[in-house]
Amino acid sequence: MEEVRIPIRVKPGSSRIRVGGRHGEQALIVAVSAKAVDGAATEAALRAVADALGISRRSVVLITGTTSRDKVVGVSTEAPDEVRELVRGLLG
Repeated sequence: MEEVRIPIRVKPGSSRIRVGGRHGEQALIVAVSAKAVDGAATEAALRAVADALGISRRSVVLITGTTSRDKVVGVSTEAPDEVRELVRGLLG
């Protein structure tokens, strides 16, 4: 298993859940409907990233950014190149 680190920008309180687009140089935009209260938006973002990559939620962990909109998540996978390619596609 290898861990792929993905910088993300969380947009809480969105009307719908969406993973895609670029924030700044390399952060993946993750829009979630959950509010930024008690970690609900972070959990929703981790779930959304897992769904977008077609992997289980337990394979996605928060590395940094517990209380920030800018976060880094780690994805444990046996196919790191495949995950990187999916992320490149989501970045647009």
